[in-house]
Amino acid sequence: MGFVRFIKEEIDIIKERDPAFKCWTEVFLYPSFKAMCGYKIAHRLYEKKHYFFARWVSQRTVRKTGIEIHPGAVIGKGFFIDHGNGVIIGETAIIGENVTLYQGVTLGGTGKEHGKRHPTIGDNVMISAGAKVLGSFTVGENSKIGAGSVVLAEVPPNSTVVGVPGRVVKRDNIKVPREELDQCHLPDPIANELKELKSRIEQLEIAGKTK
Repeated sequence: MGFVRFIKEEIDIIKERDPAFKCWTEVFLYPSFKAMCGYKIAHRLYEKKHYFFARWVSQRTVRKTGIEIHPGAVIGKGFFIDHGNGVIIGETAIIGENVTLYQGVTLGGTGKEHGKRHPTIGDNVMISAGAKVLGSFTVGENSKIGAGSVVLAEVPPNSTVVGVPGRVVKRDNIKVPREELDQCHLPDPIANELKELKSRIEQLEIAGKTK
């Protein structure tokens, strides 16, 4: 892909997913853009087995952007990191198309695996701020990971995962569109349980008064 085409695609991605984007020249200020430029160079060097130079480029990019993408990671089209500071993507991570990550996300390993150590992220996945996805499993396409979640196991397609450890709280066969990047309005199973418990207590209190 030519550099001009790459810039045009990045502009389209940022315009689509960041409402703060006002002018096409802003693309050069985005950490995500700088990180992807560095990643593409480093990944090419990595594929040619120039491992030292690949890591050298990668580490220079980390210092400039706060985003650490290992040169060995495989990333599909339409990838975007919003804000980006503190994002870490491991060597054997595989990321599908049209994936969005927010700041503080880690796609890492558990320290107990060999070979494929990092997650595979399906197409159209959104991973919210501070979430950690750790291990060599797959996060299915069209899924959402809630802010601060720690995901340690397989996630089926079309799922919403929240909590520590992360658990699936919503699953259906409806495709989640790319533009539905809402980190806030996700199901909260603990809040729902507390609401049900409160309702039950109120019902018991009413029943006690009527006796």
